Amino acid sequence: MLMASRTDNEAWIEADIASPRKGPKVKTSTGRSKAPFYKVLQGMPIAVDAFKYGAIPNVTAYFLTHAHSDHYTNLSSSWKNGPIYCSEGTANLIMHMLKVDKKWVRPLPMDIPTEIPNTNGVKVTLIEANHCPGSSLFFFEGKQTLHAGDSEFKSIFIGSDKVYRYLHCGDFRASPQHVLHPCVKGKKIDHVYLDTTYLDPKYSFPPQPQVISACAELAKRISDGTTTNTKSPMNGWLTSTPAGPSSSPGTSKKMKRTLMIVGTYSIGKERIVKAIAKALKSKVYCNAQKTAILKCQTDPELHAMLTNKPLEAQVHVVPLNNVISDVLKEYVKKYQEHFDNAVAFRPTGWTFSPPAGTETIPTVNAVIAKASKGGTFSWTDLKPAARGGTSGLQIYGVPYSEHSSFVELTCFALSLQWGKMIATVNVGDAKRRDAMAKWFDKWEEGRKKNDKEHIVPYRDSEYW
Repeated sequence: MLMASRTDNEAWIEADIASPRKGPKVKTSTGRSKAPFYKVLQGMPIAVDAFKYGAIPNVTAYFLTHAHSDHYTNLSSSWKNGPIYCSEGTANLIMHMLKVDKKWVRPLPMDIPTEIPNTNGVKVTLIEANHCPGSSLFFFEGKQTLHAGDSEFKSIFIGSDKVYRYLHCGDFRASPQHVLHPCVKGKKIDHVYLDTTYLDPKYSFPPQPQVISACAELAKRISDGTTTNTKSPMNGWLTSTPAGPSSSPGTSKKMKRTLMIVGTYSIGKERIVKAIAKALKSKVYCNAQKTAILKCQTDPELHAMLTNKPLEAQVHVVPLNNVISDVLKEYVKKYQEHFDNAVAFRPTGWTFSPPAGTETIPTVNAVIAKASKGGTFSWTDLKPAARGGTSGLQIYGVPYSEHSSFVELTCFALSLQWGKMIATVNVGDAKRRDAMAKWFDKWEEGRKKNDKEHIVPYRDSEYW
């Protein structure tokens, strides 16, 4: 097959030549960059997250997994190269943010197989990606009918009667719900296009729901003034005058109102915002630009929380890059007459540091054992930054990502029947590709030892 043995390596070399890490990119006769093979589905006229390559030969359907800039690069109001298929939430976002003409946008329903026009009968099912709002996995089913794209490597199976299944993950946070989905469970998937952002054993951060709950619990305890547990990370940094008497022996005095600041991407991290706001029974404030983006999302619960009056909300949303000491000090200063203290949350997977003694090359069995053993992450595990805090401002790094951890990727791969894994992130360096390929080989070996219907045991349907 296209991605087998020597041909596999040659296809990657071709992609490297077309889009080198340094130096000029290879251009076509029309002046556009060549699309690498992994951006176009084998034997089908379909491209995914490939807008930067313009009008790709023989492609009649362009898919967008979600509205993050590294996936919609070059998509704009001038787009005219073909219909764009995506979720309803992503459709709203690209029409609002990028001013893409509505005539090109084709929102699709979730969880319902839909035949794509002008693709020779290919059907697609959108599956919630557990990434940012509007993000989707695409499950494609259809025959290989033609060669599309710029790659010189053509499939020998074009014209055969076999129905091929491709699962394109875009960016996602893998969970048991993905492998249990009716479209996926029990089916052999020929190609899995995998989000390999954190395909490295050192990135085994805690389960997403536990981290979200921990942030909400910490925010509530700080707001209530009940953080003097011996395991508390607060260490008494809140020093404003108590607003009332001690609530009971052994607890701290209740503090005056504390401003909670949450850093987010333009799209993403909203789940932490919502959890903190619900815990505090607070409205959510952000600027008009961010509010407009949030209102593009299909989330009535979040919409009901929003306010354009900053003093009405104890929870404020700012860009993630603004969650640094110097910027926050100026932000807090604007509201110092109304809030006595401020706490900021900086949620990102890059915050995570592996525990001492973490194996750099664990066995697959060791990874599965770690997943089954589990562990809990609570508010006491959140630690204030060593630098940048003051008596009135403290910043918490939150080990939260909307990409799969290494453990989750391993559990996901061992719970599927698949023919080929294709990396889609960190693929510009041959050494990193080789390292990822070794894990693919280990997963394949481990998967073959399991029953066809085997799914790695999980603690909750939302996480392993």
